[in-house]
Amino acid sequence: MAVIRERGYEHWDGRLTERRFPWWPIARTGVRLAFRKKGFKFAFAGAYIPSFIALGLIYASEQIENFRTFVRGEQIPLKIDPGFFAGYLTNGFLLFMLVFVLAFGTAGLIAEDLKHSALQLYFARPLGKKDYIAGKLAVVAFFVLMLTAVPGLLLVVLKLIFAGSFAFLAQYPWLPLSILAYAALLTLFFGGYVLLLSVSSRNTRYVIVLLFGAFYFSAVLAEIVRGIFRTPYAILLSLPADIRQVGAALLGGKLAKAVPPALSFLVLAGICALAAAVLVRKVRGVEVIK
Repeated sequence: MAVIRERGYEHWDGRLTERRFPWWPIARTGVRLAFRKKGFKFAFAGAYIPSFIALGLIYASEQIENFRTFVRGEQIPLKIDPGFFAGYLTNGFLLFMLVFVLAFGTAGLIAEDLKHSALQLYFARPLGKKDYIAGKLAVVAFFVLMLTAVPGLLLVVLKLIFAGSFAFLAQYPWLPLSILAYAALLTLFFGGYVLLLSVSSRNTRYVIVLLFGAFYFSAVLAEIVRGIFRTPYAILLSLPADIRQVGAALLGGKLAKAVPPALSFLVLAGICALAAAVLVRKVRGVEVIK
């Protein structure tokens, strides 16, 4: 005979199992959704233009005897050293493309969840607040590392292959670690920066404007303050300049301004701390009680 159950709440006697990395599905889905956006793949591919230019210069410097590049009629020897990598990883076009990719690919990471009131669904999985934030941060980390650490380390390897020896690595053994440190710094900064602005609005388009506007308006503001007060410390107000200062210090490049890079590091760290405080306060939901 068929057993007919009455409608109502039935107690579940199963065992709740936890995933080792509960944030992984969030990160994987975030990356997939970014690549599904119209035109995003072309923007992501375009961000590698500086990498191919750097690769060409490295190849030319190794394969053509006494290779020289001409700038304003003067012959300047091309030297592949930490300063070369610092110039490549901190150049304005690469930073612009990085912000461009993050703006169009990750601006809605939290904004879309707020718009659709999806936080309660996330935390009912069960999923902790730190796992939710870690998953969103991992999406930003993926794009930052793919555009900085991966090509940077690959260029070092190709430099060794073109040279046919380990002389370059023996001369600068700390360079790969410096590239990783710089990429980690960018990951933490842009992770905090993107999530801070994404949690500030339910409108993804508004967040995109904020990501671009705040980043580059800071550079304009720094120039205005520098023109008024005639002080090089005004560059601390510029986020692009702070990144270049810290990057030059980590990679052994030449500082753009006579300002201690530690101060620029404190500015970037302050934004990360602000982002952490805001995210802890605004990311709320109904968590499952175990």
